Amino acid sequence: MTQEEPRIGVYICHCGLNIAGVVNSKEVAEYAQTLPNVVVGKDYIYMCSDPGQAMIQDDIKEHRLNRVVVASCSPQMHEPTFRKVVEEAGVNRYLFEMANLREQCSWAHATEPKKATEKAKDLVRMAVAKVRLLEPLEKRMVDVGPSGLVIGGGVSGIQAALDLANRGFSVSIVEKSPYLGGRVAQLNRVFMTNEEPAEILSPMIKELVNHPNVKVYTNSEIEKLEGYIGNFKVTVKRKPRYVTAKCTACGKCAEVCPVEIPDEFNLGLSKRKAIYMPYEDTVPKIFTIDGDACTRCGECLKVCEPNAIVLDSKPETLEINVGTIVIATGFDPYMPVGEYRFGEHKDIVSQLQLERLMSRNGPTEGRLIQPSTGKEPSNVAFILCVGSRNPDRPYCSRVCCTSALKNALLIKEQFPKAEVSILYRDIRAFGKGQEECYGEARSEGINFFKFSVDDPPKVFEDKNKQLTLLVNDQILGMTVQIPADLLVLVEAMTPRQDAADLASKLTISRSPDGFFREAHPKLRPLDTMSDGIYLAGVAQGPKNITESLIQAGGAAARAAIPLSKGKVEVEPIVAVVDEELCRGCGRCEEVCPYNAVKLEEIEPFAGAPMNVARVNEVICKGCGACAVACPTGAITMRQFTDRQIRAMIKAAIGG
Repeated sequence: MTQEEPRIGVYICHCGLNIAGVVNSKEVAEYAQTLPNVVVGKDYIYMCSDPGQAMIQDDIKEHRLNRVVVASCSPQMHEPTFRKVVEEAGVNRYLFEMANLREQCSWAHATEPKKATEKAKDLVRMAVAKVRLLEPLEKRMVDVGPSGLVIGGGVSGIQAALDLANRGFSVSIVEKSPYLGGRVAQLNRVFMTNEEPAEILSPMIKELVNHPNVKVYTNSEIEKLEGYIGNFKVTVKRKPRYVTAKCTACGKCAEVCPVEIPDEFNLGLSKRKAIYMPYEDTVPKIFTIDGDACTRCGECLKVCEPNAIVLDSKPETLEINVGTIVIATGFDPYMPVGEYRFGEHKDIVSQLQLERLMSRNGPTEGRLIQPSTGKEPSNVAFILCVGSRNPDRPYCSRVCCTSALKNALLIKEQFPKAEVSILYRDIRAFGKGQEECYGEARSEGINFFKFSVDDPPKVFEDKNKQLTLLVNDQILGMTVQIPADLLVLVEAMTPRQDAADLASKLTISRSPDGFFREAHPKLRPLDTMSDGIYLAGVAQGPKNITESLIQAGGAAARAAIPLSKGKVEVEPIVAVVDEELCRGCGRCEEVCPYNAVKLEEIEPFAGAPMNVARVNEVICKGCGACAVACPTGAITMRQFTDRQIRAMIKAAIGG
């Protein structure tokens, strides 16, 4: 095909009014017909629609087109769509080029339609100049091993692991903490169903640990990832528990342990020993020793009848070979230290701390009290949007409002005479049953006060040392003073503290909010930019338990596709090294964000051995960083060669 004279079809999309509302699409299409080798130039309201795609395929057959340009939205949005269109019509999918007239033209120059139209012509001219020089590329296939890895042992990770295991694949699940269950295990009740967490977690965990296709690694972290889709080699570091499976969970060791530190499971509301279990029904039901807190006094050894404690245990490092990976690492709750006097006053708690105070396995065994006095509260207040929807965290955590409504109703149920107040900027109780929950809260006499972002509530103690809130209510148009025996700050969901480190190890990207970023919000919402790595649950952004479970099932399904096929197609637009020009300086290896370029020693025709850069074409994503860094021009990018880019530059300046 490369020997044929280029016969190019150019198609200008209106994108409704997204493009055509600014750019004269018909004029651009007529202009395209004047460009070299352009046989067809057309405009259409939606090129990505079925009729638009059919138009391209019909023209390919009728006019014997061997190259296609579509000028529409971002290639990130629909490049895969149009590649498939031209391929189905018999044209190599890589003889297609896309010009971005929406983000780079109409949206950028919405107030200057004439200039935007001229720029659109420039962009189309550049795309035509490039497509004339494109070469057909062949699909590449790699083998995929029949096993998967799930990172995270909360509900999302457990669901994803079970879905993969039930499809017949072997699955390893790696959890950082000593126990399974994640954040859901810390809750008191689950919104909508009003179930206790154990009612959801226990059957899931029981199935997981008894499943013949599943291996569970708790107290473990990902240390390194090598390889590529189908052939990942994962190095896992397993910290010692110091307690073996012989443990009967009798608890005598914890009784004699002299060390007490804040209990992270109860978010610092109580103390735990250096040897501990967070709660009675943990899985695995084995005590563990906090190696950093333990003084090695040996008191636990004296009372452990099964001799299950081994204080000189060492960390283990193991390697797991997997074909695909699901990330389900969950979230960390925002701790509003310094806001609304949190951390200064014992009776000011976060919402997750409230969940622990109300939980049967919590520090007060489910009896809600004022932490400072131990008395039952008569006045409880909630402040919403603490730590979210602000310049540092502009996103909405989505579940906070409904969780606060749930807890307010539970408090009202437990203490019918208590005054319960919710101070809010906006109530975002969307979805089935959530609006009804808001209505129920109103009917139960729960008070609602709306404040503005510029005038948040003030928290102080009155002359009687009573915790008090002052809020300028936007509905009543007056200042309201609210006594609070217990103040609950409804905190944001935030990315895990180790998210940046894990993203670096897995060579995946994060959103501006810090959560792991999907490859495409519409076309690939479960994939990352690294092939074979998928996202589940709150690791990708705030969501509730139901949404997390659904996404976990979707991520498992995505991960199962290449495992089922045994082979997977990978993108051929990658870096290529001219070894005669390469001098082995290593700059390409330094800048590659995917670890796809490595220096290898070769034996030249004469003289001493030397290093040259070699590209792992399966890992390479064609970002071009190596080509830019190469001082000798030894690296080029397929479909982005110097010749092609120079042609686009000449076209851009009117050549």
